[in-house]
Amino acid sequence: QVQLVESGGGLVQAGGSLRLSCAASGRAFSGYGMGWFRQAPGKEREFVAAINWSSDNTYYADSVKGRFTLSRDNAKNTVYLKMNSLKPEDTAVYYCASRSAPNNAATAALAQLYNSWGRGTQVTVSS
Repeated sequence: QVQLVESGGGLVQAGGSLRLSCAASGRAFSGYGMGWFRQAPGKEREFVAAINWSSDNTYYADSVKGRFTLSRDNAKNTVYLKMNSLKPEDTAVYYCASRSAPNNAATAALAQLYNSWGRGTQVTVSS
């Protein structure tokens, strides 16, 4: 089992930036895929972005493409989500997730394929 801990959330004005971190520990996960999802009040959880530990392929939801950037530091077992040009509609709890297989364009956004989840970090964007 992989343990995931998110950090970096907070309150920011529209147009501002935040960087979320997801620290992973537990089983070896060099072949794993990592993803970020978010859930706003009253809405379903939605895909944000995904990456693999062993490749540079990244995948983004259309709503964040060009504004959010995903990266990883394998030495620190940490994945980062840099969020720029934040909008009030980005307000949500952001969750980091891990799956025991690499992501690809067809599977990265499928929450049901991820088997480890963090507790989430709140991001609030004021207008």
